[in-house]
Amino acid sequence: MAVLVTGGAGYIGSHMVLNLVDAGVETIVLDNLVTGFDWAVDEGAKFVLGNIGDTDFVADLIKTEKIEEIVHFAGSIIVPESVEDPLKYYANNTCASRNLIQAAVRGGVKRFVFSSTAAVYGMTGLDPVAEDAALNPMSPYGRSKLMTEQMLADVAAAHHMVYGVLRYFNVAGADPEKRSGQSTKAATHLIKVAAQAALGTRDHLDVYGTDYPTPDGTCIRDYIHVTDLVEAHALLLENLRNNKQSLTLNCGYGHGFSVREVVDMVKKVSGVDFEVREVARRAGDPPAIVAGATRIREQLDWQPRHDNLKGIVRAALDWEKYLRTRNR
Repeated sequence: MAVLVTGGAGYIGSHMVLNLVDAGVETIVLDNLVTGFDWAVDEGAKFVLGNIGDTDFVADLIKTEKIEEIVHFAGSIIVPESVEDPLKYYANNTCASRNLIQAAVRGGVKRFVFSSTAAVYGMTGLDPVAEDAALNPMSPYGRSKLMTEQMLADVAAAHHMVYGVLRYFNVAGADPEKRSGQSTKAATHLIKVAAQAALGTRDHLDVYGTDYPTPDGTCIRDYIHVTDLVEAHALLLENLRNNKQSLTLNCGYGHGFSVREVVDMVKKVSGVDFEVREVARRAGDPPAIVAGATRIREQLDWQPRHDNLKGIVRAALDWEKYLRTRNR
């Protein structure tokens, strides 16, 4: 039995590959390397260059490699960009996922895990949001992900396939052994950008909006370490194998930090007082979104080991330092 990881050369996908390879699972990586890096793919996995939207190509890959499970990370993820270029997101996220799912059905794939997002909820307020909350995404990014969730539900009802959906909150940090991390130079993740500012890769950091209805006026997010996130994927796959029932779960810690709090932590850990500029809000950003995290702990017995903002920031800073030496 082999597992196909789409987007396995990207940030989260490469960490999932590490998890699977470490567990001795036969792992196939499919990535087009538009945003990923071939060097980020662990040598214990087989790398295949290609597009998830090419149904015939993927169907042949599933047959040749005897793939029974897919963990799907490939897609576009920047909320403001999705507002500016929605068709890109419906093409890369929704349409390509539709073709991937078709190939999975054709190839008899038994289990499918999908990388979704907390952006499917939209405006939520300051309280943690549970999986049964109203779904009202504020951006094409969130809507493109929700459409894929809905496709999976319909396909699972019509075919012999079970699926798992993990709605991510804000992923940060890097592999504790420094084997992978967030490597995109133009990434928009707050902790990544703040770490770059602290190390001089950027000359400043922009804070988008300081007039939100939150305690300090900046957005609040639930930051989750990438290693805990991929462990949740591994537990979800195991659950699908044993119980054969589809699941949709939030993946976050259940508490949040404001933009100002994160910036202050990066300054504290790095020892650098970098420049911060306050600018206008970005389109598509809700004021606050924090995971209702009870269900994932109960259903998967998920016990995160890195629920510590200081540790997450330290891991991100260490990875940025590593990238500086790698890129010389």
